[in-house]
Amino acid sequence: MVIEWLKFTVSPELREQFVQKDAEIWTRVLAAYPGFLNKEVWISPDRLEEVIAVIRWQSLEQWQAIPTDVLDKTEAQFSEAMGNTYKLVEASKYQVRKFS
Repeated sequence: MVIEWLKFTVSPELREQFVQKDAEIWTRVLAAYPGFLNKEVWISPDRLEEVIAVIRWQSLEQWQAIPTDVLDKTEAQFSEAMGNTYKLVEASKYQVRKFS
């Protein structure tokens, strides 16, 4: 399993709208692709401007097989819905390791 970890800053008064639009736009698109397992959105009671998205994929190959034009189109749709109120500030990928 591979984890896509994204950290956003967003205007605190628009954080809930960001979470809702993310589910309506991004999660809907990603969930249609093979390898998508699930997605969680984390918010902090202490950092109102921060939103963390954790997306689980079966494999790196399946995640990276999503066409770039689909990602660009989805980001344009999300940006249109949210305006200039958010910024992706960090992105990482992790492998889940299990030991017996």
